[in-house]
Order: sequence, then structure tokens, then C-alpha cells
Amino acid sequence: MPRKARIDTSGALHHIIIRGIERNKIFRSDYDRQDFLNRLGKLIPETQTDCFAWALLPNHAHLLLRTGLIPVAVLMSRLLTGYAMWFNKKYQRHGQLFQNRYKSILCQEEPYIKELVRYIHLNPLRAGLVEDMTTLDKYPWCGHSVLMNETKQAWQNVDYVYELFSEQGRLARARYRIFVENGIADGRHSAFTGGGLLRSNGGWTALKGLRKAGVRIKGDERILGDSDFVKKVLKAAEEEFEEKYELQAKGYNFERTARRVAEVLDMDLAQVMAPGKSPQTVKARSLLCFWAHRKLGMTTIEIGRRLNISQSAVSRSSTRGQKIVQEECFELMAQNA
Repeated sequence: MPRKARIDTSGALHHIIIRGIERNKIFRSDYDRQDFLNRLGKLIPETQTDCFAWALLPNHAHLLLRTGLIPVAVLMSRLLTGYAMWFNKKYQRHGQLFQNRYKSILCQEEPYIKELVRYIHLNPLRAGLVEDMTTLDKYPWCGHSVLMNETKQAWQNVDYVYELFSEQGRLARARYRIFVENGIADGRHSAFTGGGLLRSNGGWTALKGLRKAGVRIKGDERILGDSDFVKKVLKAAEEEFEEKYELQAKGYNFERTARRVAEVLDMDLAQVMAPGKSPQTVKARSLLCFWAHRKLGMTTIEIGRRLNISQSAVSRSSTRGQKIVQEECFELMAQNA
């Protein structure tokens, strides 16, 4: 069965789970963990992505992210590709480091965000990496220690999490810790990592009750939320797909998109495609990368080959292009198209 496409939109909350291939370690030392965090700490502010929770374990990792300027898939590609290449070179190994695609669950923020923060931050304790809550409070490879003000990670959004508990910082921290500690007895929640229709409707008991009552329900393995949220997300994803289909049907390939960039910026096509760092060329390339990637669905690798630039350069250009579109209200599809 083919894998379903990832779902994303600006401001979407994602629970990301990264696993080592065949359950092998993806972190062999604290130096490895620090390199991973350094890469994450550079990408989070650069892409204006929010990170609310994270935990690094020997053979897997959890992240709770809210989509910023670029899709989470682009951020994760840059993060994992760079780290895997560094890791393989360091340990003189070849082949895949991570197990297939990472898992990405789009989550309904209310009422799940507090539960997800707790679930992710309790992972080191449940895995036996720390003995108790006191040790977890200072454990440097988990976002819990940042919320407890024992370690520092400037890129982690602690204020938003605090506000879920209180407007006063110290009180918020105290209430947060009590909330996390109370979760120890609850054990693991498969609903946060799998379950599809089951997860989307509150468990088997709720699911059976809805079916007996004749209520039609909607679920999806990529989404954590109630039925209305699932339907809303899937509808938005379908609308994005329809836009791509309409663009393709009207002949909007890479070449036509480049011509459209030249048109809206009043430039020659050759100038749009030319290398260089002049402000107008950079603007044109940024707009082209954004439209080709986000509207046509082309990969950053494919766009990079067309423009003879690196994958990371395409991602940065696409981010700039999104700002340009928002500020100047440019549209890829001409009104008379």
C-alpha cells in the first residue's frame, strides 16, 4: 500500500518521532546529541518554527513542533540529512541511519498540547535513562530541564508552555512540574504515537459508542484530534491538492513558473535563471523556489538541479520567497489564465 502524503499547513502542531534503522542507536555519545541540538537550534529560529517539547533517546527522538515559514518536512529533511551525513562520516559507516520516513502526526492543539509535552518529556524516565523526577529535572537531553530552568536552549518556546499553566512564571513552572509528575502513573499512551481512527475518536469505548449510536466518524492515522478536526485538516489538504492539480492542468511547470516570475518582477527570463547575488536576481530566485516547491510540489533537490544550487540554498530561497509573496501579494496563476 502506498504511503499517504504528509499533511501540513502554517501553524500546524506536529508530534515528530525519529527512529534508528533496525532500532540501532542514532546517538552514541553526548557529543552526537549536542551536534543534533546545534543543528535543530539553528533551524528553529531560521524558519520561525516553534518547538515546545523534545527528548533524545539512544535509538529515537521526539519533537513537538509548530510549522513556521516552511513546511515541517523541509525542516526535517535539512536536519536529518545533515546529521546523518555527519554521523556516518564520524563513525565511518554507510547506508541509512534512520528508519524509513520519520513519523509525523498532525495534532489538534486543544486539548492535546499539554498531554503531548508531558508524554514527550517523560520518555527518558520511562526508558530508564534517569531514575526519578529530580534527575529528570536536570537531564540535559530533554526539553523538561529547560522548562525547569536547569538548562538553556534559547530556541525552545518555554513561554507558550508556561502560559498553559499560569501567567506567572514561577507558578507556571511549579504547576507544570506537578502535571508532569502526575503523568508517571498513567504509563504510555499509544494514542499519541499511533491509532488512526481509534486515536481520532477517544479510544475503543468511545468508538464503539459512536458506532452504536449511528454516528458517522472520520479518522486518519496521520492526525491526532476529534472527528471535526480530522475532517477540517483533510479538507484543507484536499484544497491544496486541487490547487496543484489546477496549476498542472493549466500548464504551470517549472519553465512557465519562471516566466511568471519574470512577468511579475518585470525582468528578462534569462535574468531570473541567471546565477548571482544581485538583489533583483536573489528576489527572482526566491520567488521561483517558493512557487516551484510549495505550489507545484517539486522537491528541493529537483529545483536545485534546475538552478544549479544546493538543496539548502533552495530551502532558504523558498523561505524568502514566501515573505515576498505575503508582502507584495504576488500570485502564481495569472488572473486571465
